Order: sequence, then C-alpha cells, then structure tokens
Amino acid sequence: MTDLVVKSNKLVQALQSLTLSEARLIQLAIIDARETGKGLTPKHPLELNAARYAEAFNVSLDAAYLSLAEAEETLFKRQFTIENDDGSITKSRWIQDANYKKGEGRILLTLTRVLIDQVTKLDGFRIYFTSYHLKQTANFKSIYAVRLYELLKQWKSIKKTPMFPLEKFREQLGVGINEYSRVEAFKRRVVDVAIQQINEFSDITAEYQQHKKGRSVSGFTFIFKYKNENENDDKPKNSREQSPEQLFSKMTDTQRHLFANKLSQLPDMSKYSQGTESFQQFAVRISEMLQDLERFKELYPYLKKVGYAPSNKKDTMNG
Repeated sequence: MTDLVVKSNKLVQALQSLTLSEARLIQLAIIDARETGKGLTPKHPLELNAARYAEAFNVSLDAAYLSLAEAEETLFKRQFTIENDDGSITKSRWIQDANYKKGEGRILLTLTRVLIDQVTKLDGFRIYFTSYHLKQTANFKSIYAVRLYELLKQWKSIKKTPMFPLEKFREQLGVGINEYSRVEAFKRRVVDVAIQQINEFSDITAEYQQHKKGRSVSGFTFIFKYKNENENDDKPKNSREQSPEQLFSKMTDTQRHLFANKLSQLPDMSKYSQGTESFQQFAVRISEMLQDLERFKELYPYLKKVGYAPSNKKDTMNG
C-alpha cells in the first residue's frame, strides 16, 4: 500500500474534534478504504488491526490495542462539519458503526456516506483535494500538529496560506471553546507545539505571523518550505504546469473582468445563473466569484474553455 492520505479540501477545512488516536484511525481508514474498497458499505466493513496501527505510528502493540479499544467508545460519537458550495452546512459522523473484537486486537468499521464522498469520490483533479504520505505525520504527538499540517498542505504550491481567522482556526484544529481561551495560551500550547513537531518530524518547516484588529489578534498566516524540494511527494509530475493557486494569485483585475464576461456567455455556466439576471449582472457576480480561491478552482475548467491559458513566463489571454 502507498499509505497516501487523500481528503477533499472541504474535509481538510472541516470543523472537527478528534483525539490523536482517533485521527490516526481515520487516517488508516481513509488509506485502506481507498486501497481495498472495504468500509464503504455495511456488507464489507473495513478491518483495522493493532499490528498495522503499531507499525504505522511507531507505537507499542499494547498502545495500539488501547487505541482500538478506545475508538469503539469515542470515535463513533465524533462529528465533523463541512461547508457546502451553496453555503449550507452538513454535519456528519466519521463512522456509521464500529465492532471491536476484544482479545483479537482488531476493529471493524464502516465509514459514513458523507465521509466516503469526501475521501473516495474525487474526480481526479489535484485542485480539489489534499494528499500526503502517512509517514509525514506518524511521529506527531499532538493532534494539533496533524490538523495544522493538513491545513498547510492545501497550499503546497505557493507555500503560503491566507489568513486563518482565529475562531474558525481554533475549531478546525479541534480546540474546545473553553480551552486556551487566552491567545497567549493558544499560541504556546497549540500553535507553537504544532509548529515544533511539524518542523522536527515532517517534510516541511513552517513559521507563522499573527494579525491584529485593533489590539486583538484576529488570525494567523503561515509560510513553509520543503526540507528537500526533490523529495516533495506532492510535486506535480509536469514541473512546468502551474497550480490553480499560482494562477489565482497571478490573475489581474483586467483579466478577471474580461473572462467573467466571457464565462457569462458560456452555456456550461448556466447552472450558476440566478433567475432573470442579465449577462452583465451575471458577469459581475462571476467576477466576484473569481476573487475566491475555492470558486476560482471550481471555475478553472470553464476558464480554460474560454481561452484563459497562462504560461510560466506570463499570463496569456487567447481569443
């Protein structure tokens, strides 16, 4: 098995609260479900055993047994919340059933429909999901390090994140509402610990900057780099191909308005139109959508259809 953890960006950005052991089990479940096809229906549950867990995370067999036993009690109750394209919210459990075989060191799991959609039904476009090899997080001792690493890897092409608003960032990391309520404690006990472990054990080194609104901290941005660029296992095979994140950052206001007008006339875009709005009104709304990275990535296939084909040297506008 390749031990490649693959999640949709929506799942990476989800609000969630898992312990380190639970997150590790979910990582294994995602890998093995994608590799074997098991765990996707109740008829074919996924089996995870203590030996696999111990080997993957460099822990003793006793610790692995304990993690599996705890999962039956707690993982079943855990939920995550994702934001849909239309702005609505979906809440889901991670697994729909768990059957721990006491004394056998194995557990049978079935993933929920929502989780299956976010880890297996990906359409092949790199822009829609985040992937990393399990070994990069295997030695982390903090769940916050795992979650921060996943959030950073979404921006692997430009190696810089947008600002993560403080309150949402806390929820994405799984910090409880009453935990580390003072920013100083949050930085020291959560962010700094996560950064230290990422820098020590993973394939990247990262640092952060805090942002203030008045006297209060409003959020954080992160920059990171690969320790060895030649070992970047998420590097596109075609090094000349620019990522959607790079194209997004390079699109000028002039280009955005030009291609918004072209997109408004494209029949394939009709599903995005609202009511009786004119082409001009539709173009204005598309232009606004193109200012959001996730919407830009969603619309990128249509942008290529209307001639937006940037090169490495400069952005060209065909047609």
